[in-house]
Amino acid sequence: MAVGLQIVGLLLGVVSWCLQSSCTSNQVWKMRSQMESVTTSQWQFEGLWMSCAANSVGSVQCSRFKTVLGLSAHLQACRALMILSLLFGLASITVSVLGLKCTKLGRTPEQVKDKIVLSGGILFILSGLFTLTAVSWYAARVISDFYDPLYGGVRFELGTGLYLGWAASGLAILGGSMLCCSSRRPPSTPPARQFSYYSTTGQGQSIYRAAPASDTVSSKAYV
Repeated sequence: MAVGLQIVGLLLGVVSWCLQSSCTSNQVWKMRSQMESVTTSQWQFEGLWMSCAANSVGSVQCSRFKTVLGLSAHLQACRALMILSLLFGLASITVSVLGLKCTKLGRTPEQVKDKIVLSGGILFILSGLFTLTAVSWYAARVISDFYDPLYGGVRFELGTGLYLGWAASGLAILGGSMLCCSSRRPPSTPPARQFSYYSTTGQGQSIYRAAPASDTVSSKAYV
């Protein structure tokens, strides 16, 4: 059961990392609302790294953001969070592979491998939380600007890149949780209690020891 949880959790983590990579490089985090467009044959969309414009003919022109300091604070924060999520995701994949029960790594004891898998699961969860924070913050800013009557800029709507980020964060958190659950070991059975009885007779002192519950033959020691 634990091996199955680990394998499924790792697969979900790998898929989430691929989606995080696609989300980070995606250029459609927000797209211009059709309410703002004069014609429906032109589209404008932006991502974390560049802004693009396309028309019905199929021509797409993109321009990178030429400055970093001139960008808004939330855009810089979303960049940093997505990069952190990719780094944490890559580290969690490596750590989780080393800690799988079906992976042989020298003479590593099971207790150590359980801790390694637990660390990989925590890293997966952190990676998912970073992605979730980035895409949710970006989406909240887009929605706030869209409904703000005092906003004088171009109004945008949510793009496909945000939905990729939400899907990636969900899979990462789910995979990390499965890895953490697989590392839980069943509680060890406490040893059976032993009782000693002392009695003093005319022939000397006698000691009677009760055998553990697992033994079928009673043991007695006479002194």
